[in-house]
Amino acid sequence: MKTDFYRKTNDREFPSNLTDYDEMYRSFEWKYARKELDWFGDKLNAAYNAVDRHTHTWRKNKIALYWEDEEGNQKKYTFEELSVLSNKLGNILKDFGVERGDRVFIFLPRIPELYFSFLGILKIGAIAGTLFSAFQEQALADRLGQARPKVVITNKELKSRLPRVKHVITIDTEDFTKSLEHASDELHIAEMDPDEYAFMLYTSGTTGKPKGVMHTHRAILQEHMTAKWVLDLRDDDVYWCTADPGWVTGIAYEILGSWSCGVSAVVYAGRFDPKKWYELLEKYKVSVWYTAPTAIRMLMAAGDTLVDERDLSALRHMCSVGEPLNPEAIRWAVKVFDKPFHDTWWHPFPDLRHQSLMTMVILWVQIQKVILH
Repeated sequence: MKTDFYRKTNDREFPSNLTDYDEMYRSFEWKYARKELDWFGDKLNAAYNAVDRHTHTWRKNKIALYWEDEEGNQKKYTFEELSVLSNKLGNILKDFGVERGDRVFIFLPRIPELYFSFLGILKIGAIAGTLFSAFQEQALADRLGQARPKVVITNKELKSRLPRVKHVITIDTEDFTKSLEHASDELHIAEMDPDEYAFMLYTSGTTGKPKGVMHTHRAILQEHMTAKWVLDLRDDDVYWCTADPGWVTGIAYEILGSWSCGVSAVVYAGRFDPKKWYELLEKYKVSVWYTAPTAIRMLMAAGDTLVDERDLSALRHMCSVGEPLNPEAIRWAVKVFDKPFHDTWWHPFPDLRHQSLMTMVILWVQIQKVILH
């Protein structure tokens, strides 16, 4: 079954990264995936592979992050700038006594500090945890009481919800600003055994209390390959994943897997607004878009006129995640975008290396055959 799928954008053809599923299924071995990333002998670091390795290539000065909030404030960061900021954050954490294997949690909205904090934690060998910024006191107490982090990184607005923790770093203070300014931008990257923990993520709690799930540095192998083959990411893409890093998609496919592919990522730190979303798609010329079925249905409800007002010709690939994608949403996407949303599904549990990666890619191949009538 050769999958000759092409998506036309501005009359150009884009062959998929994965063009022959059957052949790849027969020949795939994890040693081939290993060659996609940088290793320190038999050790690696997921954050280094997401960002720092690009600083030794032409991507050094490439925009890694386009950030915007709902007031229209904008920032952008190159791969080198993210590398430097995460180095500085790592050194600040070391000054707090954070060591390899310690847990550091982040309780922040989707602002740039969240992203370079996450990277900095992993780079010193500590274990990152992310907390959804809408969590209230009890949800925080449950998670932090179990995880017992050495440090929590937050801001002044959210700090009042936190239970008592050992150390709190408040990023919107003069002390933190000075610390970041004066911190060294050189950092020894921790060389991690593949099975050492990189981050800790809590499940949503649909089957009882939320459970802390540990993800290893090795997981970036799978995150990278699925970002490359399922999301079809490549160097010239501008990629927008609308997931919050408080959930697994926002880490695996907004930070680690996507940046390991070297793409420029868009992050919007605002509430859902159909008009604003279409504005961002047009403004940043987003080519690959990853969102949730609920958001797609809300866009449907907002009507087609908002789409007609925008030039979205840069869009070449759209995927959904997080819940079932209904046929009506797929048909609507074909009508207004001239291409479907492709359904993807995962779970928050890590370390699937003993399972063939290709069983996770087949869902992308099969969705190409979706019947639209």
